[in-house]
Amino acid sequence: MKNKLILIFSLLCSIAVFSQENPQHFSLQDAIDYALEHNRTIKNADLNIQAAEKQVWETTARGLPQINGAVDYSINIKTPFDVSTLDPNDPFVFLFPKHNLTPSVTLNQLLFDGGYIVGLQSNKVFLEISQNAKDKTSNEVENSVVNAYNNALLTKESIEITKNNITVLKSNLDETTKIFENGLTEEEDVEQLQLTLSSLEISLRNLETLYDISKGYVKILLGINPNDTIELTDTLNDLIAENISLDLIGNDHSITNNIDYKIAANEAVSKSLEYKLEKSEQLPKLNAFITSNYLGYSNEASTYFKKEQDWLFTTVGGFKLTVPVFSSFGGKAKRQRAKIEWDIAKNDLIIKENQLELEFKNVKNEYTLAIDTYTNKKKNLTLAEKIEHKNTIKYKEGIASSFDLRQAQMQLYASQQEYLQAIIDVINKKAELKNLLNINNNQ
Repeated sequence: MKNKLILIFSLLCSIAVFSQENPQHFSLQDAIDYALEHNRTIKNADLNIQAAEKQVWETTARGLPQINGAVDYSINIKTPFDVSTLDPNDPFVFLFPKHNLTPSVTLNQLLFDGGYIVGLQSNKVFLEISQNAKDKTSNEVENSVVNAYNNALLTKESIEITKNNITVLKSNLDETTKIFENGLTEEEDVEQLQLTLSSLEISLRNLETLYDISKGYVKILLGINPNDTIELTDTLNDLIAENISLDLIGNDHSITNNIDYKIAANEAVSKSLEYKLEKSEQLPKLNAFITSNYLGYSNEASTYFKKEQDWLFTTVGGFKLTVPVFSSFGGKAKRQRAKIEWDIAKNDLIIKENQLELEFKNVKNEYTLAIDTYTNKKKNLTLAEKIEHKNTIKYKEGIASSFDLRQAQMQLYASQQEYLQAIIDVINKKAELKNLLNINNNQ
């Protein structure tokens, strides 16, 4: 038994180690596709669609045949006289039996109901509302994945850049320290480099912690266990090459494809159907029914389970017509309220369309500006690298001071971060534009 426990424990440890040594790899598109399938918020949206489909059938089934069974039982606790003393053929025995049992089956069929017809018309709209809600959720999750993935990449590449800067700085510090020890430079030069190195090392530790947090957020969006290991395979340079494109700005796209517009349109149609439903309440309702039942009476309850028990069988059929006559103008008030709410929904749709048109123009301008900013930051980074390189040479030759070198280094580090952030802005703005136009990310 002990050996079995050791074997099981070893197996579990092996699986844990294996899972850590074999992380899941995700490009940005892989992460989006995985999230659209496994994200728990999207799963809930799918379940809401399934619930909507069931509710549609509930509405449809209301107009289909309905069969109900019933069993009525009653006992006469007190009768005007003692039935047991009467002759079995006496009619009072039938009128006042001790026990009554009436099993029955009733078939009901709706023949006409204006509200039911409107309900059937509403089914399509109801499903569209659920589907649009799911599409909106998918777009929001996709946008969140893009932002989270890019932020993780930004941190990851900042770590690599910072490590490289530290390596270069350590080399300069070692060289300057030797020169200082030989009395050929001032101690301040060493201290300036130490100050810069200390700042970079703290920044590196912070970035490494931030990278783990960023990947953790990606895992949450993807629906992955937080303890699992993932690796992000794309680089910012790969993504910027895929996302610099003016096609989205140049091509015509209908704002009616926007999910928020579709939801507002659904609301307007829904309110029109509610108004139609209130109007239908003025119409009569017609139902048909057929009821079959057995009537059994006895002075002893036990006789119902015997063959000699007498049963009276009856079948009744008929129609029920309900005609609204007067509701103290309550129905009129409902119709007027429904009409007002429909007018409000139509106005909201126009407002939403105008807002989206303006937002579309704004996001297009922001995307164009992000591309221009990226181009500018790329040039600035090249210049900052040249300036830092020149100041390093001047410093080694004794022409530039350690303060000048530190300024050039800090300018380079800032330019590096601005360049990375400019890449992120381009990718995020394109994702925002696609989300606004309801365009799939791989288009």
